[in-house]
Amino acid sequence: MVERAGSGAVAAETSVVPGVGQRRRGWVIAGVAVVLGGVLGFHRLVPNWPGRVGSLIESFLPWGGVLIVVLLVVALVRRSAVALVALLLPVGVWVDTFGGLLLPGEEGGGRELVVVQHNVSDENRDPAGTARALADSGADLVALEELVDPQLAAYEKALAADYPHHVVRGTVGLWSKHPLSGEQVVDIKPRSIEEGWSRGLRAVVRSPYGDVAAYVAHLPSVRVGVGGLASQRRDESAALLGRTIADESVEPVILLGDLNGVVEDRGLRPLTSQLAFAESGFAFSFPAAFPLARIDQVMARSATVGHIRTLAATGSDHLPVVARVALE
Repeated sequence: MVERAGSGAVAAETSVVPGVGQRRRGWVIAGVAVVLGGVLGFHRLVPNWPGRVGSLIESFLPWGGVLIVVLLVVALVRRSAVALVALLLPVGVWVDTFGGLLLPGEEGGGRELVVVQHNVSDENRDPAGTARALADSGADLVALEELVDPQLAAYEKALAADYPHHVVRGTVGLWSKHPLSGEQVVDIKPRSIEEGWSRGLRAVVRSPYGDVAAYVAHLPSVRVGVGGLASQRRDESAALLGRTIADESVEPVILLGDLNGVVEDRGLRPLTSQLAFAESGFAFSFPAAFPLARIDQVMARSATVGHIRTLAATGSDHLPVVARVALE
């Protein structure tokens, strides 16, 4: 009798412990879900020191959706009701923040310009082929970065037939189907970079719908290392560009460029605070081999940037992006 009672106690004990462990695991998943929802919804509150961790998190916010899916699978395997309920928070925040980007763009209207933005890479081995691919998009404006000799001549030759008007300043250029005027360099050089660095330009596009101020910019590169995100130069350059655009007298304004940052990144606030960006489309553009983020941007003021998408890979480590900009 004693042995039977003892074995029964052991059986009862072992039957309870797994349930307790399962519930604990469910609460752990729920806790992670709540934290993820908080980061997605309140990423601006994440401090940017040390290592600009806030900007680093913001650079990959859309990928929070992948983490949500992983947590959902684990919760289903664990059959944890509390974890599934908690997951409603990050799901709701993600859908509210990024769900609109999944919707198809609206049909184009009458007063719009099609624009292409592409960092063509200074190591591009097929500039002529890249230029032809961009021209095939039928865009009104084509903005290019990392233009260097001798590739520049190849772009000018290949694009001349479709784009009779163009301007190049430093390593950035703008090709247009419509006349250009007021071409000038835009100084966005951080103080710590030596002279000769020129990555910004402005021109007025004489479009069929009136004048448009077009800017092309290539902000300094950002590196991720042991110390975090090295974006000081990028942020300084964004601030300089933001001040210039704020003083722009011609409306509408279109900014095309490799900004080395996503629109959620607080380092681009001098631009995103005054310019609208794409209403739909993720268009991850970098790196071309496995795109993780859209750092090639189309932004506008007194205009609406509609659906943005990528074009097929060229000889660059970036993908081209194309968007329709509806003028107000």
